[in-house]
Amino acid sequence: MTDTQTPPPSYGGLMKGKRAVITGVANERSIAWAIAQAFHREGAELIFTYPGEAMGARVRPLAESLGAKAILDCDVSKDADVERTVADVKKVWDRVDVLVHAIGFAPRSALDGRFTDVTTREVWQITMDVSAYSLIGLTRAFRPLMPAGSSVVALTYYGAEKVVRHYNVMGVAKAALEASMRYLAEDLGQDGIRVNAISAGPIKTLAAAGIKGMRSMLSENAERTPLRRNVEQEDVARAALYLCSSLAPNVTGEVLHVDAGQNILGVVSMG
Repeated sequence: MTDTQTPPPSYGGLMKGKRAVITGVANERSIAWAIAQAFHREGAELIFTYPGEAMGARVRPLAESLGAKAILDCDVSKDADVERTVADVKKVWDRVDVLVHAIGFAPRSALDGRFTDVTTREVWQITMDVSAYSLIGLTRAFRPLMPAGSSVVALTYYGAEKVVRHYNVMGVAKAALEASMRYLAEDLGQDGIRVNAISAGPIKTLAAAGIKGMRSMLSENAERTPLRRNVEQEDVARAALYLCSSLAPNVTGEVLHVDAGQNILGVVSMG
């Protein structure tokens, strides 16, 4: 943060006493990292997961800067990894209050070209497994640790609702993620566990860098959204604070759009 930037606001310890597992941090520009920072500022204890040692080298220094209680290697495409991760969390905590799902992956080749040509069976399977099924797998694994009042929040994108060129199979995976979120919300509601998703507008992150035309999308978005601006990681972090805190005890099964109003637009201009 430079001297000219405004410090993030404090809300009086909204997450004090809560324990959150954060997935999907890739670097300091990740949305998951902004959420982790916001939770930390509001008093939460944190555990981080990462997929593989190459990513771990990036995540570990960031997690340590927030006093992470554990930093765990977890490949969500492997049930054994997920089970081991939960077992390792149990060594540190007797409960988990918040699970943040910020995981998505598609082969880079699948995000450039005609949808019918680049969406092979192999691409479909790995994208759906990592980007959508992992929400179900992680939630099921952590559910025994999650008491009534706990919450799960997943990150999605407008490409789940409407076609976004070059988003391709990731849009289909995000649609599956959103549907899975709703079914989880209905199923886990009887346990007092809430499940929601945040649909963020385009943000310059490592994951977004793999989408062709992202730079022009950001420029156009800033001109055309109702608020005439793009959103930032901190905007999504504040939405996560709302959904995972005592401010939203009766909010579940929702996709909360944080996109400067992009999702309400049809035809942008008649001229």
